[in-house]
Amino acid sequence: MRLALSALVLLACNALAEEPPIRFAVGEAWSMPLIDLNEGVPYRGIMFDLLHSLATQVGSPAEYQVLPRLRMAVAMERGDVDVRCYTAQSWQPNLSGDYIWSLPLIEQRDFLVARAADGAAVNPDDLQGEYIGTVLGYAYDTLEQGFRDGRLIRDDARSQGLVLEKLAIGRYRYAVTNQLSLAWFNRHRPATERLEPVALLQVQQLGCYVRNDPALPVQRILRVLLRMKMSGEIDRIQQRYDLETAP
Repeated sequence: MRLALSALVLLACNALAEEPPIRFAVGEAWSMPLIDLNEGVPYRGIMFDLLHSLATQVGSPAEYQVLPRLRMAVAMERGDVDVRCYTAQSWQPNLSGDYIWSLPLIEQRDFLVARAADGAAVNPDDLQGEYIGTVLGYAYDTLEQGFRDGRLIRDDARSQGLVLEKLAIGRYRYAVTNQLSLAWFNRHRPATERLEPVALLQVQQLGCYVRNDPALPVQRILRVLLRMKMSGEIDRIQQRYDLETAP
């Protein structure tokens, strides 16, 4: 009897070990609190915790591929990665391929920000000849007309963290960032050195999309994401990092 039970346990473990990994696209431009890398390998952050929990609940190992934003959609199209998260359908107007989207999971609030000394509210439409700190490869719908007609000038950096660091040392007067990254950047800075929102640019609902491949547990992935959202797990993950930014 014991031998039979042991054999069943061994078979179950082997079956789990043989589950193919879920390959997640991770944005090279992401910074904390979204994700932190150790020698190119994600190990903490909101998105790491979310993706790790998702894979665990689906019953598959997680594999992370860190990619520049402009290569993420291509990697999905080629089948090099299976799931891309922290994105919106409006960001992917020309997707080619068969995908299924999750429900919205995280709200992103994008701000124009400035140093405390320049922290008075502004109307972005009134700015003229200003360099704006931006992330390489990112599109900013509310500022695109200004970039196209030359009224505003992009100053790109490879990550959101670098954009804010350049603003803090005065490379330009304004930059674009999301509320999560701004709170993380300010968390240990004195009030006089913090970056301040000067205009709300847009609010977007972000989710995940999955390659609709018979080899993937697509519906299981989507069900787990739904359960994580409806149970409050995703909100609790965010709150863990909100606590780290609290004064």
